[in-house]
Amino acid sequence: MKEMRDHKNFWDKNAGRYDRFMRKDRVAYDEMYELIRPVVKDKTVLELATGTGLIAKHIVNAAAHIEATDASAEMIAEAKRDNRSTKLYFSVQDMFCLPYAKESFNVVIVSNALHIVPQPEKALAEIRRVLKDDGVLIAPTFTHAGNSFSGKVRAFFMKRVGFPLHSKWTSAEYLRFLSQNGWTVRKSAVLKASFPLTYAECVKLEV
Repeated sequence: MKEMRDHKNFWDKNAGRYDRFMRKDRVAYDEMYELIRPVVKDKTVLELATGTGLIAKHIVNAAAHIEATDASAEMIAEAKRDNRSTKLYFSVQDMFCLPYAKESFNVVIVSNALHIVPQPEKALAEIRRVLKDDGVLIAPTFTHAGNSFSGKVRAFFMKRVGFPLHSKWTSAEYLRFLSQNGWTVRKSAVLKASFPLTYAECVKLEV
């Protein structure tokens, strides 16, 4: 799919710049790590769209084991470079078609990815497959639609340089999207970052 190829090329090209870009939102990310650590404590964790492994590296001490994956080989190479934990394993994977068995993980983290992939509901279906029935999905996502004027200007320029932005949700729309796709949002918070960062902690909806 050409769209996914372009998407991957964007992240491959920008792997080196990614951490610098994220540094501006350090305060929001520190808050997010505090929210995530108790959820992953002594748990087997899968992270999708790990990028350079920023989140995985900050929470690995709390977890039992983390598989951190990304579609971009350059991002994973960058992530592996300073990984000193034997509990953290990085690999290149496609979040739409994961190589793991059903119900392999206690926690799945997908941060800032669902708004930039073409079919986020397909990704959620694959997450549901690999997550244990009593597991937790943690899905923090920048919710661009509620932007201030300066946020809208930044989003416009990001799009101009090829940043792949597929879904522009407000925080409420994003949480509704998760509910409509079979998840119960058990905890959410909006963290102040360059764009509002909506933290969502979900469990499988009983059907």
